[in-house]
Amino acid sequence: MKDNEKTQTVMMSKKLLKLIGKTNAQFRLIGEGDKVLVGLSGGKDSLALVHALKHIQRHAPFKFEFEACTVKYGMPDEHYSYLEAHCKEYGIKHTIFDTNIFDISQDTIRQNSSYCSYFSRMRRGALYTFAEQGGFNKVALGHHFDDMVESFFMNMFYNGTMRALAPIYKTGRGFHLIRPLIQVRETQLRAFADENSLQTIGDEACPAMLKDVKMPYARAQTKEWLAGMEKENKDIFKRIQASFKHIHDETFLDPERWDRDDVIMDRA
Repeated sequence: MKDNEKTQTVMMSKKLLKLIGKTNAQFRLIGEGDKVLVGLSGGKDSLALVHALKHIQRHAPFKFEFEACTVKYGMPDEHYSYLEAHCKEYGIKHTIFDTNIFDISQDTIRQNSSYCSYFSRMRRGALYTFAEQGGFNKVALGHHFDDMVESFFMNMFYNGTMRALAPIYKTGRGFHLIRPLIQVRETQLRAFADENSLQTIGDEACPAMLKDVKMPYARAQTKEWLAGMEKENKDIFKRIQASFKHIHDETFLDPERWDRDDVIMDRA
């Protein structure tokens, strides 16, 4: 620990830490010598992520570096003073990355497109640029299991594909994107923020809130539908998680995913 680091820590449940540690081990997300950049928006998810990595850094049998980066859109009245103070208080290296995303959006966003999707892509691109400039080999995002399930059904219902959020994958820019919270429920992250009385940044910080445009209807509808399903069956998310680990390629309509020998034997 550096001399200027604080020893103060937040409360994080053993159950939550165990789940994040298990995910890290299962998918080999962070290991010896890694240099990890965390996208810190200031919401409950990314705040939980930086504190989880701080805990792992203190207790894991391997050494790695991490720091946080908050992408600044360049819009009026955009302030992150609380986030800067919070990171300083807990010894988390943090950078505010200035961009002109908001100004660029005035000319480049397509008519009738989703501003939220646009700004999300632009923010991700800026984060990747900062990672390249800083020599990071991994970028960590705060997506949780609810995000994964919502994305799966949105892709199925609206895009006609079966696709979720990978725990780890290699980006086109050469480094890996990782999601250490991908098996954590959103309720666990909300409880973490509440228990520690954290001041979180929500949708009000998104530039799309300043514009009279359509909001992400599909995700809101999917989230509401899943919430209704969970009210009817409290174990529905456990069943979905189990299904993500037991995939039978040969039962779908994609011939390229079949094992031809198995198909012939099954018909015999």
